[in-house]
Amino acid sequence: MLSLANPSPLFRCNPASSYLPTLSRRSCSWVLPPVRCVSTTEEISTRVTTVKNDSDSLIICRILNGMWQTSGGWGTIDRDDAVEAMLHHADAGLTTFDMADHYGPAEDLYGIFINRVRRERPPEFLEEIKGLTKWVPPPVKMTSNYVKNNIDISRKRMDVAALDMLQFHWWDYSNSGYLDALKHLTDLKEQGKIKTLAFTNFDTERLQIILENGIPIVSNQVQHSIVDMRPQQKMAELCQLTGVQLITYGTVMGGLLSEKFLDVNISIPFAGPPMNTPSLLKYKRMVDAWGNWSLFQALLRTLKKVASKHGVTIPVVAVRYILNQPSVAGSMVGVRLGLSEHIKDTISTFSLVLDKEDMDSITEVSKKGRDLLKVIGDCGDEYRRG
Repeated sequence: MLSLANPSPLFRCNPASSYLPTLSRRSCSWVLPPVRCVSTTEEISTRVTTVKNDSDSLIICRILNGMWQTSGGWGTIDRDDAVEAMLHHADAGLTTFDMADHYGPAEDLYGIFINRVRRERPPEFLEEIKGLTKWVPPPVKMTSNYVKNNIDISRKRMDVAALDMLQFHWWDYSNSGYLDALKHLTDLKEQGKIKTLAFTNFDTERLQIILENGIPIVSNQVQHSIVDMRPQQKMAELCQLTGVQLITYGTVMGGLLSEKFLDVNISIPFAGPPMNTPSLLKYKRMVDAWGNWSLFQALLRTLKKVASKHGVTIPVVAVRYILNQPSVAGSMVGVRLGLSEHIKDTISTFSLVLDKEDMDSITEVSKKGRDLLKVIGDCGDEYRRG
């Protein structure tokens, strides 16, 4: 019987290794995956960053495992397979997971996963794991007890004493209840139930007001891709002045920014991959707002040329381009846990260096589209339009 009471001798420490397949716990023989317990200083500096303010800080991986895909619409998630996949991602160095209270079983999966890490990995490995969640409350009265009870639910589901990061979303700025919520969230942070406080989909105006009132925000999670460059206008300027950093989602546009959609004529029924997931449908609307499918194809061809030059794929170039933008701490790559994975592809982003010619060629095509700040509004406004 394999004992996990003292797991250290079982781990093979190979900082250069990425994911290596392991046998399922349900098979007759179980081999633990390799753990990255030693990393070079150079490797760490490209893989992780710190989001911080005057009093709080959190080290995160610059590519975050996005868990929206556990909420349904991308295929049925098997709990055990999903947790195994989370371990594979962490073992490969992708140690930060992003979820939300409304992402189906995401927080529960993280709770099972983090207990596996506690039992089966060294303590120093556990310290690298970060679980970021979001709280998206309805527009009800934000009392101290209401806020505390909801945060306690996430803490219980994730099985942690303190949330590494709580990212707060608010639907309607005309309802000032978000100011009460932020006061109570700050109190919970001071009580040790939240390590860092952040936003998701807040606009520049509200972020500035809240920072001026002394709320300790470390980051704002916003939609940001080569197609949607809104965060590099008003938001990035404020971030550079205040030190708040951006965590981006939609960076590969649900998979639209990939070889799969290169040279696809969507006007011909069944000619290409189906637009059959919530993320593909969402980001196809962004393509339509930005330009048209013909212009999007020009962008894909440009990305493919850069990708071929460096021996990587289009999604890798798309993520690297956004990671290179001012004030961007990290970018989300969605994970379909237990269904499919792109770990090796994702890891190659860390070592990719785009030169000036690469960056300029991508920027040139990006700017041919409409200015989405004028079309949609500032960051998060797409969720608040009547």
